Amino acid sequence: MNIFTTVLSGDIDQISDITLSHQDILLATDPNVRGLPQVEQLIARLRESCDHLTVIDDLPAEPREEDVLRLIQQLPATINFVIGVGGGSVLDVSKLIAVFGKAEHSARVERFKQLLTGEKPTERAELLLIPTTAGTGAEATPNAIVAIPERATKVGIISPVLLPDYVLLAPELTTSMPAHITASTSVDALCHLIECFTASVSNPIGDNYALIGMQKFFANIEKVITSPDNLLVRLNLLWASYFGGASISHSGTHLVHALSYPLGGKFRIPHGLANSLLLVPCMKFICKPCQEKMAQVYDLLPDADPSLAEEKKAQAVIDYLESLVAQLGLPTRLNDIGIEASQLPELARSAMEVKRLIANSPVPVTEQEVLSIYNSICE
Repeated sequence: MNIFTTVLSGDIDQISDITLSHQDILLATDPNVRGLPQVEQLIARLRESCDHLTVIDDLPAEPREEDVLRLIQQLPATINFVIGVGGGSVLDVSKLIAVFGKAEHSARVERFKQLLTGEKPTERAELLLIPTTAGTGAEATPNAIVAIPERATKVGIISPVLLPDYVLLAPELTTSMPAHITASTSVDALCHLIECFTASVSNPIGDNYALIGMQKFFANIEKVITSPDNLLVRLNLLWASYFGGASISHSGTHLVHALSYPLGGKFRIPHGLANSLLLVPCMKFICKPCQEKMAQVYDLLPDADPSLAEEKKAQAVIDYLESLVAQLGLPTRLNDIGIEASQLPELARSAMEVKRLIANSPVPVTEQEVLSIYNSICE
């Protein structure tokens, strides 16, 4: 297990040299990604080059505790090397598979339960992550997120051990995404960047990653909609997403993610979609106390006016975010995704239980204020 992650960008063929020396390889993905021609070709090459290849291609979105428990029963006794190809859910589960690969077969279920209660993984099999969405940045984070429906939330298993040995940013794998998936996952990347930049735990290292990532995001997000086959644009958004994950590793997200966790944990709303709903109202909530940093965000926008006063720059960021979500065609109301006003008090209570993220808020927040944020996007 390496101390540092090696990041490659470009064609998927680059992974051949990485995998040739491994005998027992497990590739994890989902049904949609499995059907991509590049992934089918990758699987064919792996079958020729390694002693034994296991392919698990039914990983679900927003994985729940029961999903991971079921997966554990399918795993082979020996796993030397894990390859995760997919969106954030696939990459998170691939991290856990790599941990289980270093546990005795009979002890894997118990090991998973220990991780859910706060124990940290200490070792794993070698790990290569290949994101197929430019959004979660999971390939750059030490996190694996699992939904716990009965608690209407998600649990983060967090340890530097979960950082992969290798990452491949292959833009051709993102071109098959429908436009609405490209939109929501891209906004997820922006949430990581702007939340980490404004978090109470922000720091110069995380801020540097966030600023680089936001510059790449703002310069490319509109281009990916008008020119979806432009591989350079898609690569730049993959880098923006990667820097978002790197920001999380050094800082942390806060209100957007804390409030989105119950939407995913209880209602299985896709993570990027939940975040895109909450981005604007949460940024409005912190805009004034974070005015200086919001002004720095404004200066990264393509048409920024450097002569604007700091207060106007901060407000202009909110205006930009509202316009962007609308331009991307993403829903802006909880009612649009089937959430009713009567369910909001439970969501607010559950959000406040995500203490790890609530603590990162740049301003203290009460349950009533969280409820008000939900109410602001519910009619």
